[in-house]
Amino acid sequence: MTTKELLYVEDALGHATYFQTKCKETAGQIQDMELKNCVEQMAQKHQQIFQSFYGLLG
Repeated sequence: MTTKELLYVEDALGHATYFQTKCKETAGQIQDMELKNCVEQMAQKHQQIFQSFYGLLG
């Protein structure tokens, strides 16, 4: 992998982590269970995205 590609993956990992954290924080503040479940699913999706990008490094 080139340096530029590694920087892209590093950036993508950071974004996925940030969005996952924000989704979890937001889900903790939501009262509506349907909306809360949706946001929790978004957090899980960002975890999957993180794992996919992390897998590129292995």
